[in-house]
Amino acid sequence: MPRQARVISESGIYHIMLRGANKQEIFHDDEDRYRFLHTLVRYKKEIELSVFGWCLMGNHVHMLLKEGKESISDTMRRIGVSYVLFYNDKYLTSGHLFEGRFRSEPVNSEAYLKTVVRYIHQNPVKAGLVNRVEEWKWSSCRGYYRLERMPAGLLDPEFVLSFFDEDIHTAVACFKEFNEMSNADKCIDIDDNRRVRISDEKARELIIAILGDVTIGQVKSLPKPARDEILRRAKEIDGISQRQLARILGISPNIIFKA
Repeated sequence: MPRQARVISESGIYHIMLRGANKQEIFHDDEDRYRFLHTLVRYKKEIELSVFGWCLMGNHVHMLLKEGKESISDTMRRIGVSYVLFYNDKYLTSGHLFEGRFRSEPVNSEAYLKTVVRYIHQNPVKAGLVNRVEEWKWSSCRGYYRLERMPAGLLDPEFVLSFFDEDIHTAVACFKEFNEMSNADKCIDIDDNRRVRISDEKARELIIAILGDVTIGQVKSLPKPARDEILRRAKEIDGISQRQLARILGISPNIIFKA
């Protein structure tokens, strides 16, 4: 089957995801993470790339980039090749590290730009790695919060912050509130296409079947042990997503992830 053509962004801004081949880890320690970010810095300067966000997870990376003097495909090829050469040399291995070509989606509106930034920053929280977005060292969140920018020269926060307020201090405060808001955002993710998803209607029907005498509306008010047991059983329903559970049960996605 021929590859589907990449959708071109009218704004030049893309949400990009790189993940390890066969879901393997691509970062094993902090040196690996620093190397990837410094590689991004190097090509940002060389190609005049704009970097609006990132989050490094164990076996995948999310980035929000605006292409510079070349296509985003050429830029990602450079970044990928550079990091793979480092990785293979360090770990005395060879072959593919990343899964095929990178995944991307265009970001052509202010609303979706904000959504993607929030989605990227909330990845570690939704994965249960930290409790608060700013606790994850390996995302751009702390740079937006004016806590630190790591590494220096990588993040370009002003463009995104300009959509929140003209005054920088007010903009940061408004961004922080938006960035931590509970949501059911959907963007490209590592679990996309992992299995066939079921409709909300079918998911609701299957949830009711495991609840017994408990109604959907009562689940969120149950004592934690009873609620978590129901959530664990619901997460095992074939084809259901945890974001669906959050919508249907009215429960925070973070609680569902941690159950």
